[in-house]
Amino acid sequence: MALKHATPMLDELEKGPWPSFISDIKRVAARKPMCEDLLGLLEMSYQHKEGHWKHGGIVGVFGYGGGVIGRYCDRPDLFPNVAHFHTMRVNQPASKFYTTEVLRKLCDIWEEHGSGLTNMHGSTGDIILLGTTTDQLEPIFYRLTHEMGMDLGGSGSNMRTPEGCVGRARCEWSCLDTQDIIYDITMRYQDELHRPMFPYKFKFKASGCPNDCVAAIARADCSIIGTWRDKIRIDQEAVRAYVGGELVPNGGSHGFEKRKLDIQKEVIDLCPTRCMEWDGKNLKIWDEDCTRCMHCINVMPRALRPGTDVGATILCGAKAPILEGAQLSSVIIPFMKMEPPYEEFHEFVEKMWDWWMENGKNRERLGELIQRLGLREFLKAVELQPDPRMINTTRYNPYIFFDPADVPGGWERDAKSFRERHHA
Repeated sequence: MALKHATPMLDELEKGPWPSFISDIKRVAARKPMCEDLLGLLEMSYQHKEGHWKHGGIVGVFGYGGGVIGRYCDRPDLFPNVAHFHTMRVNQPASKFYTTEVLRKLCDIWEEHGSGLTNMHGSTGDIILLGTTTDQLEPIFYRLTHEMGMDLGGSGSNMRTPEGCVGRARCEWSCLDTQDIIYDITMRYQDELHRPMFPYKFKFKASGCPNDCVAAIARADCSIIGTWRDKIRIDQEAVRAYVGGELVPNGGSHGFEKRKLDIQKEVIDLCPTRCMEWDGKNLKIWDEDCTRCMHCINVMPRALRPGTDVGATILCGAKAPILEGAQLSSVIIPFMKMEPPYEEFHEFVEKMWDWWMENGKNRERLGELIQRLGLREFLKAVELQPDPRMINTTRYNPYIFFDPADVPGGWERDAKSFRERHHA
């Protein structure tokens, strides 16, 4: 079937060895006029070097402030089938476990009511259903909730859809039940998920271990990272087997051939705190200096394992560049047991949100507010004591400044003499 819009620039994206999203859209366009006009609009955007979408304003389902991203074309005269092209976000199951029956049903609903195009998944979660019209939003929502037991995800200035790694369901390193944590957050904070009330977006992500397979530390306003606080378990015989070339290092991720592991070069010298030592027969780890980066465990997975006293490290403040540059999360609570019913975690979250809503500016993420007002003010709000583990580099960027009233004996501040001494 010949498509009605010529797309010479988009056609270039189909060349080369890799699959192309243009080929996918063309296949759907053979049966969906909406996708046919989408190709024409994209081609015009490439020609003009500017987007031809305009923001949809407030459009959604009754009772919800999030979950639908309104989108309209600015040339409905040329491309009437994408005059409306709204996106719906659907809350994915924890760790993205599906049955084929659910996936087929989801696709059937979108084939009937939308463009047929999906994005499985968005970069930070959600099933993304791309392109439908305003009159179809309520029918889709009804079928998702009543036929499939699925809900919309977050969009706008609210809590975004929480996300977790595969956790204990399939990963031997997981220190947390990430599925239960994500389910608990989703169910407890439904109002915050569907009714925007925050200065800007807020993301929870849970990784079962410090390998952080959902990149929570780079992307989440609140990162929940599985960890342990007792000793790494060591199988000395297996360590010797790696050194002797009897086992494949790195779990086979760099090749399946057995080779002698240079434990000094590949493990000990790469330890960020130099907390390890190899005497030729046994591996010694000073656990009090270990930061649980898991590099040694990843290299020698049959010799080393996390401890058994497990919990979570809670970090806050990560985000991509919006108002300020990109930020990674900072440690706020070095260790929390993180067990049902998660009351300690809920208390922390609600104090954190109260402070953010009271002090945050429009479109200011939590990490930017902490950066603006200081970690000291944040810790006061969440009623936590400063901890050395919150500081990235000692004496280089200390967040904590002492109040004279908090120090026995105190001291007098004299800004004028300070400036004279330091030529400020």
